Amino acid sequence: MKRTFVKELNSLSGEVVKLCGWVEKLRSQKRMQFLIIRDHTGSVQVVHERETDLELAVAIDQITTESAVEITGRVVINSGVKLGGLEVVIQSIVVKNKAETPLPIGDTSSSEVRLDWRFLDLRSKRNLLILQIQTVAERAMRSFWQSEGFIEIHSPKLMGSASESGAELFRVEYFDRYAYLAQSPQFFKQMAMAAGLDRVFEIGPVFRANPSFTSRHDTEFVSVDVEISWIESHEEVMQLEERWIRHILQTVKTELGEEVQKIFGVEINIPEIPFPRVTMVEAYEILENMGHQIGRGEKGDLDPEGERLLHRYFSERTGHEFVFVTEYPATVRAFYHMRLEDKPDLTKSFDLLWKGLEVTTGAQREHRYAILVEQARQKGLSLEPIQYYLDFFRYGCPPHGGYGFGLTRMLMVMLNMKNVREVTYVYRGINRLTP
Repeated sequence: MKRTFVKELNSLSGEVVKLCGWVEKLRSQKRMQFLIIRDHTGSVQVVHERETDLELAVAIDQITTESAVEITGRVVINSGVKLGGLEVVIQSIVVKNKAETPLPIGDTSSSEVRLDWRFLDLRSKRNLLILQIQTVAERAMRSFWQSEGFIEIHSPKLMGSASESGAELFRVEYFDRYAYLAQSPQFFKQMAMAAGLDRVFEIGPVFRANPSFTSRHDTEFVSVDVEISWIESHEEVMQLEERWIRHILQTVKTELGEEVQKIFGVEINIPEIPFPRVTMVEAYEILENMGHQIGRGEKGDLDPEGERLLHRYFSERTGHEFVFVTEYPATVRAFYHMRLEDKPDLTKSFDLLWKGLEVTTGAQREHRYAILVEQARQKGLSLEPIQYYLDFFRYGCPPHGGYGFGLTRMLMVMLNMKNVREVTYVYRGINRLTP
């Protein structure tokens, strides 16, 4: 008999079906036995009257919660059943794998213990929904890119030199020398521009040897990267990204908005375009007027509190969850970011803040070889290890720019979660390499 999914039962009243899933709950009474069976599409109540089959009753009594079972039974509409208004009357049950008891995690388990037993933690409806949202979001990303004529690339994750800065590299043995895990596909996105691919995207893993224990950092995550050619300024990149984000959120809301509201209590808001924009200089003035000092000469960036305050400022005035912060100082940006013609100490770059958290870094890139070499030297970089990259710009590379977007940060912010660990399939951090 072909397997039936829980979501299909409403249209199968009176029919005999085969269910495959996990025992979510089990309640035995003197006359009746009740089980809640769960598969990835939902949960359903299954029932057995003891006297109809005593051997089956004994078998059910020996089952433990979270055991993997196969059940054959008849679908019966029952308006008195809160779970879907129907139930399945058991005819037979086969335990495919009996779960040991007690389970190693429960409702009061810490996040660390849950990560130790991640495969069990992922069985919850909450975590299943997170991965369903991720799936819908990635599909929406690709549908947008396809409609805009993008090409998908898969860049190497083993590199001979740093793709960003040397401070956050994982070094690995590579035959008779060392290689480095890619922090970003940045160099290879730009190679695609030099190759004439015009518009490219990549969804893939990146690695950061970042010794931070914050809620937003991990050592391996999925980066979503975009690069486009023949642009006049970074404004075109921001215009592309805001349309892309609007499409993603609209798709997720249409397909899963009700479930997100039910399980997470979050309303997915569809943003108006254009998003608010503020230069870094203007952002500092706003923050200072709000009583928040960062220290212009020290960092030239935004701290987490500054990001939250900027969100509050623009949310109160525009009702918007997003804000682009532009024109970051060259001192805090990568050497390949293009500088402003009239303000060479500032870059044609941006960060996108969503609900007070940075989710994107982007810029127009410097595509002129001589200027790029000089900017690398100003950063104190040795040219030899990156000469292969610099060569991209010697033979007719067009003006271009792009952005990088963290997939887990997107999920964390969308669902108002507190930590990227909660929305990552299997988390990697400073102290975690298993499971």
